[in-house]
Amino acid sequence: MIIPVIMAGGSGTRLWPLSRTTFPKQFIALTSQLTMLQQTTERLIGLTKTTPLVICNEAHRFLVAEQMRDQALDVSILLEPVGRNTAPAIALAAFEALKKDSEAVLLVLSADHVIEDVTAFQKSVLDLLPQVQDGKFGTLGIVPTEPATGYGYIKASGSHLEVSVVQEFVEKPNVEIATGYVESGYLWNSGMFLVRADRYLQELNNFRSDIFQACEMAMANTQQDLDFLRVDCAAFKSCPDESIDYAVMEPLAKTGQVVVAPLSAGWNDVGSWSALWDIAQKDKQGNAVNGNCILEDTSNSFIHSEKRLVTTLGVDNLVVVDTQDALLVANMDNVQDIKKIVQHIKDLGGSEYKQHREVYRPWGKYDSIDNGNRYQVKRITVSPGAKLSVQMHHHRAEHWIVVTGTAKVTNGEETYLVTENESTYIPIGQVHALENPGVVALEMIEVQSGSYLGEDDIVRFEDKYGRS
Repeated sequence: MIIPVIMAGGSGTRLWPLSRTTFPKQFIALTSQLTMLQQTTERLIGLTKTTPLVICNEAHRFLVAEQMRDQALDVSILLEPVGRNTAPAIALAAFEALKKDSEAVLLVLSADHVIEDVTAFQKSVLDLLPQVQDGKFGTLGIVPTEPATGYGYIKASGSHLEVSVVQEFVEKPNVEIATGYVESGYLWNSGMFLVRADRYLQELNNFRSDIFQACEMAMANTQQDLDFLRVDCAAFKSCPDESIDYAVMEPLAKTGQVVVAPLSAGWNDVGSWSALWDIAQKDKQGNAVNGNCILEDTSNSFIHSEKRLVTTLGVDNLVVVDTQDALLVANMDNVQDIKKIVQHIKDLGGSEYKQHREVYRPWGKYDSIDNGNRYQVKRITVSPGAKLSVQMHHHRAEHWIVVTGTAKVTNGEETYLVTENESTYIPIGQVHALENPGVVALEMIEVQSGSYLGEDDIVRFEDKYGRS
């Protein structure tokens, strides 16, 4: 059976300020109504009926679960306690897959790629399958559309029309070398792989026994936690950080055991704002526009607004991205350097690199709409049937005003309902909880007041989502 393994880690800083550490690009709807993770699972329809295995980190686990529920998909979610790159992550998936099928074939995909021609994608996977079942390692090589310098390349023995043996994986080149690669028929390295689980572990043990052993120990002591499979944290932390390319694919290619299927399907890894502009629908002036925007004498630009009106006049080749708490204005030719901006925000101690003003939680979300000396105002949305943890605060009191829906409030020894246009007060040090017992979303305004209003002033006594 083919078991899809979807790699959903990563912070996506190159698409800041839309993509951030706690809400990276794979969870954002960038090119359609579906998020990039949801698009990845959608393109598996008709290829395999096997439950996908999504690998993500602790911070993103509820985002994955919620987005899969939105698609009514049954998925397994494996949590990495720390990031250790792709070679260990795929090893964890391989160990898990072998519990279900001794001949399981892993289809390793990134959660943040765009593939326009799903039929071509599925055909390339199936073209690889016979040789992979015989023990070869398969990869999808993208037929280049330009001498790109942002991708590694694959030198193959055959043409762009057939599955062929990989002769060499090569690093990201400069423009001159990339031009030569394209003229010589090289393919882009997509980072998508098809491999038997047992063969992957065999060759990983051969080339990197240290990674194999650490992952074997991590999977020897797993725990099921709600929708999530947790591995042994201490064992996995001891695992070296390495990509599948360096650990297995490059040394194995020297033995002739790696094959590649060419893929021409409108693939894009959406690694920058210019890459997103490339694939976006544009007006006659070459502008890609999202949101409430007015453009005059503007050309070849990407303009995005979440809420506010954004206007441009007399500009060309710009990226303008406006979110609720950050604005990016950049020359299209310089967007690869956005990571410098992100690092500068980190150095200054800002939070804008990490999270949006609107923050998602397993029970819903909150939007920090105002703050000042000794007060903070949030708009809180609690999903139907969801409940915040039983908690208390040492430094702040809270006043809750219900706007829509019904809140079930635990306030010390009392439990009562608060409905629309009603409010309640939670004193400092009071044990309390908030629940939505209804079938519609609960919308409320929370006014916090006190000497310290940080998110770390939460003492949890009970939590249905397993948070400490």
